Amino acid sequence: MKNIAVFASGFGSNFQAIIEAVQQNNLRANIALLVSDKPNCKAVERAKANNIDVFAFSSKDYEGKEAYETAILEVLKAHQVDYIVLAGYMRYIGKVLLENFPMKIINLHPALLPSFPGAHGIADAFNHGVKVFGITIHFVDEGVDTGRIIDQFAFHAEGGESLDEIETKIHQLEHRYFPVTIDKVLNM
Repeated sequence: MKNIAVFASGFGSNFQAIIEAVQQNNLRANIALLVSDKPNCKAVERAKANNIDVFAFSSKDYEGKEAYETAILEVLKAHQVDYIVLAGYMRYIGKVLLENFPMKIINLHPALLPSFPGAHGIADAFNHGVKVFGITIHFVDEGVDTGRIIDQFAFHAEGGESLDEIETKIHQLEHRYFPVTIDKVLNM
């Protein structure tokens, strides 16, 4: 069974979906670690409530990205992590982690790439007036949401939905399909 580290920066609803999928044996993996750049975020609380080890850090405590990624890498090695799963981690991944986990960092993006990359994919798609919304699960590379696409899931807007309603539907797709897709990658 593969060891995964989940990286999250916020509420952690996708992290919770991953925890539940592991508990229900729908995701055949061991969550070895949560990494967070926000020591007081809800994702950290979720990890502690589920007895998952946490490495929480503040980037201000390091000289730069390379320094804190080197610290993360040491913790990942200590936990024998095979794959990194980004579930709402709001920092770009740098060369230290990319070089040590080639094609082993999986990200969830709340839009249908290559359209609407970046931190505001849902709002950007909504404001553009698209009729089909969705999520993209992809490997991480040095670009912004440019890595090889693993899978995508979509729905047609019925017309007249608010941004909040679209976000709710996006989150439902994420929670349903992200753990399943992670399982497929880990157990190919």
